[in-house]
Amino acid sequence: MKSIVQDRYGPAPEDVLRLAEIDKPAVQSDEVLVRVHAASVDRGTWHVMAGLPYPIRMAGFGLRRPKSNPGRSLAGTVEAVGADVTGFKPGDEVFGICGGSFAEYVSVRPDKLVPKPANLSFGEAAAVPISGLTALQAVRDQGRVQAGQKVLIVGASGGVGTFAVQIAKAYGADVTGVCSTAKVDAVRAVGADHVIDYTQEDFADGRRRYEVILDIGGNTRLSHLRRALTPQGRLVIVGGETDGRWLGGIDRQLRAHLLSPFVGQKLGTFVSSENAEDLRTLCEFIESGKVAPAIDRTYPLSEVAAAIRYMLEGQARGKLVITV
Repeated sequence: MKSIVQDRYGPAPEDVLRLAEIDKPAVQSDEVLVRVHAASVDRGTWHVMAGLPYPIRMAGFGLRRPKSNPGRSLAGTVEAVGADVTGFKPGDEVFGICGGSFAEYVSVRPDKLVPKPANLSFGEAAAVPISGLTALQAVRDQGRVQAGQKVLIVGASGGVGTFAVQIAKAYGADVTGVCSTAKVDAVRAVGADHVIDYTQEDFADGRRRYEVILDIGGNTRLSHLRRALTPQGRLVIVGGETDGRWLGGIDRQLRAHLLSPFVGQKLGTFVSSENAEDLRTLCEFIESGKVAPAIDRTYPLSEVAAAIRYMLEGQARGKLVITV
């Protein structure tokens, strides 16, 4: 079968990724073998590929070299199920999370797989898992967004941001998205009530305050973010990176945790949980029409490196999908 393979870490996708013929995985007793129809790219794709910052490697992805080939999100059709697996059968259309999804076939744990929403194509479904779960947990669990609250989403035009805007709206919030000039229309298109072009306006100019701020893009100073937050508001740092090989922006998240007990505002971050229950919650939002993946571009399997490069250049409006 065809697969994108990676033998070593490196920051340039063109240098470390290649399309190759490898053996089709054998389905184990506790696994589901899926024929992949589509996958997607997210920021984590690059971090795992590059092995940066270094704590990524200690999180189980391989200290000296990658343990698996790249790709995490997928949508496809069940090819076979292991002897101990219940709830899936060959022919089922599914989507979920695994390792090495940039391939024609992949083995997936059944607890990270759910039926594909009937109103999505495979490409659309593949855009959901990683970014959608991160957005859901940021809005619902960390931000605790409630109806009527004013919510600010910094980095609203990206993969996580476009989901976060829609999910916050689904919970009844008044949502303001922050993005660059070129992406204002894209943020409006996913339902933001207000859009701030950060090249023209400062969201922390003192004129508005927000009960919840999700900081998904950029590396805004904590003091600046707090200026836009109400005295009892919640700040959830979802992204924001530097070039540091050891911390890569994690230091700002650590400072938020350390400061939070000493101020009225709740400041923090989190690591998203990859689980089927929350994937099913996303399905409910999608099938009800409240949430839809925003897809910028679609690439064939042979152009995964080009898709990652496009994302790194900061051009993407929403998700990038890989068709297999």
